[in-house]
Amino acid sequence: MSRDDFNSTENDNSSQPGKRRRIRISQNFNEDNGVDGNAYDSNQEDSRSYTKIDKNGYSHLRKEGYKPRRKQSFIPKAQGIERIFNEENGERLNKYLSNSGICSRREADKLIAAGIVSINGKPVVKLGTRVQVGDVVKLAEEELSPERMVYVVLNKPKDTITTLDDPQGRRTVIDIVKNACKERIYPVGRLDRYTTGVLILTNDGEMATRLTHPSFGITKIYNVKLDKEVSPEDLKRVTDGIELADGVIKADAADYYKAGVRDSVRLELHSGKNRVIRRIFESMGYRVVSLERISFAGITKKKLGRGKFRFLDPLEVGSLKMLKSN
Repeated sequence: MSRDDFNSTENDNSSQPGKRRRIRISQNFNEDNGVDGNAYDSNQEDSRSYTKIDKNGYSHLRKEGYKPRRKQSFIPKAQGIERIFNEENGERLNKYLSNSGICSRREADKLIAAGIVSINGKPVVKLGTRVQVGDVVKLAEEELSPERMVYVVLNKPKDTITTLDDPQGRRTVIDIVKNACKERIYPVGRLDRYTTGVLILTNDGEMATRLTHPSFGITKIYNVKLDKEVSPEDLKRVTDGIELADGVIKADAADYYKAGVRDSVRLELHSGKNRVIRRIFESMGYRVVSLERISFAGITKKKLGRGKFRFLDPLEVGSLKMLKSN
């Protein structure tokens, strides 16, 4: 049907009730009109604009000098929990030392008792001494200043050392987070070189002690990939208890985490002994192919790529501070 016949049919049917009205076509798409979709059009009202044809064939009016928005990479913003200093009654000296990122409160008491802490030039050995606003506190002649508390969770990659500095020059977790904040943060606990997953870093000495001391029984969850299938009997042995060189160790829970796959096991335990999971399976004749910590004290690596980090939000920090010893 030609274009004239089509338009004629439309005119004949437009007056009949119950008939759909067809749209008149006024453009011949077979003709080359010589329009360059990316060129400037001097006939438009604004000669400084042009039409851009995208890959789907849609046209967009652009002004001269238009620049598309550049995609932004995710850069975590430094966050922290501001300290509240009790100006009326002051702050206990051991807490002041802990908030300076030096150590935990218990370790601070030992430093005070050793006589290496001074306030306004006078050595302090009495526990319970309070620091007032304007006091100058020194540890072994080095002046201390309380920092804001910073809490970072890192999805630790493989072949990375969990230490502040490596004498052999290998990559450390501090190398990954060194530009996260100006405060000096350090890892809480350890993950061996080839273990990946959740690792918390902070300058809160008291929090670090809370998360690593056995009395708090912090729960850790791991995904373990082994070199062969694990029998249900061996899984039961893991939860019942296995004798190792440094004592009996048992997991709180152990199960397969992939349907129909028996060489992939998920373990939940609270022990913080060195290489404990690898030693558990080695004692039963298995070899750990890969080990990943997916949760630590309820903090997970959800939406966090390998080698990436983020700051804990106040709710997560609050949940960690609510942990109580057994």
